[in-house]
Amino acid sequence: MSKVKDIKLADQGRYKIQWAEDHMPVLMLIRKDFEKRKPLKGIKISCCLHVTKETAVLVKTLKAGGAQVSLCGSNPLSTQDDVAAALVKEGIGVFAWRGNEKEYYWCIDQVLKQKPDITMDDGGDLITTIHTKRKDLLKNIIAGTEETTTGVNRFRAMERGNALKYPVIAVNDARSKNMFDNYYGTGESALHGILRATNILLPGKNVVVVGYGHCGKGVANMAKGLGAHTIVCEVDPIKALQAYYDGHSVMTMKEAAKIGDIFVTVTGCKDVIRKEHFMSMKSGAVLANAGHFDVEIDVKSLRKIAKSVKKIRENVEEITLKNGKKLYLLGEGRLVNLACAEGHPSEVMDLSFSLQALSVEYILKNKGKLKPIVYNVPKEVDENVARLKLESLGIEIDNLSKEQVRYLSSWQEGT
Repeated sequence: MSKVKDIKLADQGRYKIQWAEDHMPVLMLIRKDFEKRKPLKGIKISCCLHVTKETAVLVKTLKAGGAQVSLCGSNPLSTQDDVAAALVKEGIGVFAWRGNEKEYYWCIDQVLKQKPDITMDDGGDLITTIHTKRKDLLKNIIAGTEETTTGVNRFRAMERGNALKYPVIAVNDARSKNMFDNYYGTGESALHGILRATNILLPGKNVVVVGYGHCGKGVANMAKGLGAHTIVCEVDPIKALQAYYDGHSVMTMKEAAKIGDIFVTVTGCKDVIRKEHFMSMKSGAVLANAGHFDVEIDVKSLRKIAKSVKKIRENVEEITLKNGKKLYLLGEGRLVNLACAEGHPSEVMDLSFSLQALSVEYILKNKGKLKPIVYNVPKEVDENVARLKLESLGIEIDNLSKEQVRYLSSWQEGT
């Protein structure tokens, strides 16, 4: 059983998936290995992920390993309908279509009907639903994985409150994920979404990046590289200092609101751009969110102070305030890189989704040994994925000698 927008889009989606497969060599190596060994045979995996061509390569790999996979979207505007249709043709249970705001949680309920052994989340809505509304499923779940900073933060909060009832692998926190997917992937795809939606000239613009974590650094540094004047707003003094030494202007949101041309939120927090900021903005300012949930820009307050709201381009709303100023909201305040573009490039998702596939295998190898807490991806898995990626790029690196290993692990030698 599946529910997608139009199954007739399958052929179009199949070509997109083939493109991703051609640009995800590490995950394809894992698939080839999984096809031979079938390490996931008989395992039911319920996934709540952005339904993109890259995600398709992942779920097809899980299926090749013997798993029964069911997939729903982790954001109402991030599903690529042709890819969803193609996956149904591949025998994957898919419950996702672009614009499913009203049936978003219904789709989550559908993937849970298979009573999963393992969950795979992007943002935490799947695991949260299990812990609040489907507690009957907890006894059968071995463990789960989480793709994003937002989701990992939620599960660490659950762990601290003793509310987390099964182990979760924090794929997001692996070095070969957050140093590449978060930084390069978000940096490029967020700007791509903004430019695709607006077709504005980025050089010379004041680009305000709210949040300077891995994702915010990527957005700010790539915008700077394209010729923008970059401004960073932060609440963490160390990150703010790093932004300053990286060459960005650093100021409060109150000050940045007055001069910004483009605003990009990347914080994982709510209401970081609020009513008082909207009122201070220049007419023509563009508002975009690159955080997982649509809470970073206070869209409700923005609509309340609007005199009129018009959709003037695909994914662009012109919001005229009562003072006559016009602000432009992209993708309804949802993830701009997926609502207004195609998400991260396949090459960088090759790393993240290889980690996901190998983390599932790790979970099965350690069944019954893991406590209901948040775990990091094992170091050897993280480094193996990075090493395979280097090999696919034709890059060789040095290895430590036995003497160097001994030196680094000892303390006796000095000057």
